[in-house]
Amino acid sequence: MSRALAAALEKLLAAQGSAPATLFTPAQRRQLDIFARQTGALRLLTQGSGASYRLINAAQAQSHLTALRPNALGELDAALPARANNIARMRDSKGRSHGHATGYLLLKALSRGVVWQRDGAVFDVSAATDVAGAAAVAISVDDGWRTEQPIWLVENQALFDRPDWLPAGASGSLVYYGGQLSNLLLAWLAQRPRTASIVFFPDYDGVGLLNYSRLVENACCPVEFWLMPDWEVRLHKYGNNGLWNKTRKHFDAAIVRLGEHGMPSALGGLCRALAEHGLALEHEAVWLDVPG
Repeated sequence: MSRALAAALEKLLAAQGSAPATLFTPAQRRQLDIFARQTGALRLLTQGSGASYRLINAAQAQSHLTALRPNALGELDAALPARANNIARMRDSKGRSHGHATGYLLLKALSRGVVWQRDGAVFDVSAATDVAGAAAVAISVDDGWRTEQPIWLVENQALFDRPDWLPAGASGSLVYYGGQLSNLLLAWLAQRPRTASIVFFPDYDGVGLLNYSRLVENACCPVEFWLMPDWEVRLHKYGNNGLWNKTRKHFDAAIVRLGEHGMPSALGGLCRALAEHGLALEHEAVWLDVPG
C-alpha cells in the first residue's frame, strides 16, 4: 500500500484525469511512473520543458485508489477517533494525524492534602494514593484541571515507584512521564497555569535537557531543573560515555534553545561538565553512595 500513490491518484482524478507534473511531490511522481509502467492506465506526456500526467483508464485508477483508500474523506465519521478514521481512509491507524485528544497523568501525592480541581470538582490525590498507591487524571488541552501545589516530573518509573530520593519537605504531586514529554502534555501545560511550579528531574543527558527546553518554552508557570545532591561526584563516578554520545545531538539542540531563554547558572554548570567529560548521568544515580 502506498500513501504517495493514493495521494497522487486522488489529485489526478480530481483534476479530471490530467494534471501537470509540478502538481505532485517527487515521491508521488515516482509512484505514478511505477503505476504507469505496471498498468498502462497512465501516461507521462512531455511538451517543451513541461510535463503532465494523463489517465488512459480512469476506471482502473479509481479502482486502484479504492483498494488503497477504502473510504473517501466525505464518508468518514468525525465523531470517531482519528486512528479509526485513518484505518477507514488508509488501512493504517497512523496514516494521518494520529495523536489522541485525551492523555493520562499517572501521579501520586507526596504529602497530605494534595488536591486537584476542575470546574468546581475536587479530586483528593492524597486519598487516592493511600488507597491505590497512585492516581490518574485524564487531561485534554482545554480542560480546567489545576493544583495549587508543585508538580514533580520524573522521566523513569523507578523514581515514581520509590520517592525516597526526594528532598525533605517535598510536597505536591509526583508525575511519571515515561522518557519523552508528549506533545499533548506540553500543549496542556501551555493552555493555562496548571500549578504554581514544576520541578523537572530527567536523566542528565541530551534527551533530558531537550525535554527541559521544551517544557520551559511551553509551560505557563515557573520550571525548575532539579539537580541531585553531589551531582558532580556522581557524574565522575557513574557517568556514561555511551549515553552521552547517543544523545549528543539532542544536547547540542537543547543548548541552543536554552540559550534563547536564559539558562540558569546552576544548569549551565551541569551542561559544561557533561560536555567537558563526555558523560551523561541517569537519574537513578540519586540513590547511589558517593565518597564522604
